[in-house]
Amino acid sequence: MIHISETLVLQTVEDFLTTDELAQLRKIMDDERHAAGWAPRFQAEVMAAPAMAEEILQHATERALPAIRRAMPSIKAAAPWGYTELTAGHRVPTHLDGIPDPGAVPHRLGRIGVVLEEADRGGEFYVESTSSDDVWTGELVGEAEGFLPGTALTHRLPHAPKPGVHPHESEPAWLGAARRTRWITDAGAGTAVAYGAQVIHGVLPVRSGRLGKFVTDLLDGPGA
Repeated sequence: MIHISETLVLQTVEDFLTTDELAQLRKIMDDERHAAGWAPRFQAEVMAAPAMAEEILQHATERALPAIRRAMPSIKAAAPWGYTELTAGHRVPTHLDGIPDPGAVPHRLGRIGVVLEEADRGGEFYVESTSSDDVWTGELVGEAEGFLPGTALTHRLPHAPKPGVHPHESEPAWLGAARRTRWITDAGAGTAVAYGAQVIHGVLPVRSGRLGKFVTDLLDGPGA
């Protein structure tokens, strides 16, 4: 059964991507930009990773699963990867993904991100911790949903955007009311950061340069 700690954990994998894999992925994304004129249509839009990039990232995920499972033992696979870019002035506002459908299988228990290209300044990923009741719904799940009985659920934001609008463009009121403590990471290119679905997180504004990053869901069963 899934323990609540798996949804609240932070775990890094420092050698998620090798030097050669980083070079291959940068070439793939450069080619994609030039061939298709690829660019996000709005801030923090996540687009499907090209097939060649997906293959590399899934191999990297398989290698990293033993390390990820130390903190999240229920994780068995990653969903298809996406790619996003942030340029100067762009950020990912503080948000909380949550578990949108606790009864759905496989469960989305967390997210994982790996930087392909670091911004010149800014763009750091961060998480926040809090003891506030404001982030919790009061809803409990248990064995019927595959969780330890009495597992509490946070509020959640969907990842699916409305046309032309990203769901994380502003901080929701229920999150803004909670006093939090921020923890900023210094994970560089090639280091993966895995975090539970009930972890508050965001990306600081890029001050100069471009941040390129791959992201996906961590699942307790085979992905789509």
